[in-house]
Amino acid sequence: MKRAPVFRLRSVVMEAGAARIYNESEWRDALVVVTRGEIELECAGGEACRFGRGSVLCLEGLPVRSLRSRGSEPAVLFAVSRDEFSREGPSTGGGR
Repeated sequence: MKRAPVFRLRSVVMEAGAARIYNESEWRDALVVVTRGEIELECAGGEACRFGRGSVLCLEGLPVRSLRSRGSEPAVLFAVSRDEFSREGPSTGGGR
């Protein structure tokens, strides 16, 4: 029997000026939406890109070093990802 996908919504609030080290496992399989404020992604090579409210990102697999909240208000990110069991694919069922 095929199971319907189950999604997980997580919010991350970063105070103005705050930074967090990028951990790829934290963002695995997630679509990230900037719902408030502005963030800056600093890449391993030193480049930086800014994203504001309404931006939709996929951070997995990128050479990101850190995320920083820019501007005068906190940045709020919503990350939507599949739950662990739904990543494994449909259930094969048993009893044959």
